[in-house]
Amino acid sequence: MTERDAARVLAHPEPAAIRLDGVLHALSDPLRLSIVRDLASSDAELACSYFDLPVTKSTTTHHFRVLRESGVVRQTYRGTAKMNGLRRAELQALFPGLLDSVLAAAAAEASRLAGAGLRTT
Repeated sequence: MTERDAARVLAHPEPAAIRLDGVLHALSDPLRLSIVRDLASSDAELACSYFDLPVTKSTTTHHFRVLRESGVVRQTYRGTAKMNGLRRAELQALFPGLLDSVLAAAAAEASRLAGAGLRTT
């Protein structure tokens, strides 16, 4: 790894350092939850630019940082793109069923709100 590459490595918590309160905090924001839902529905890592969020670039960066620092996503650089992948296996090992339950609840809520003609994130 070159010095330039080392400067582009992002810090991620080790699985033993991932805390339930941090994960729940990260998932409590509607925009961050929408990012996680998109990542969960994809088999591939997704670039930050894939997400069309109704916030500024700096706010988008903040949301991704919260997800990364809480242990929900893993971010890596590929060229100039920052790629995002859900840490599903690690979260499942630490908190069995949590991510699937949150994703199922979010999908049910989105269906309920859409049926009522209300907008979801």
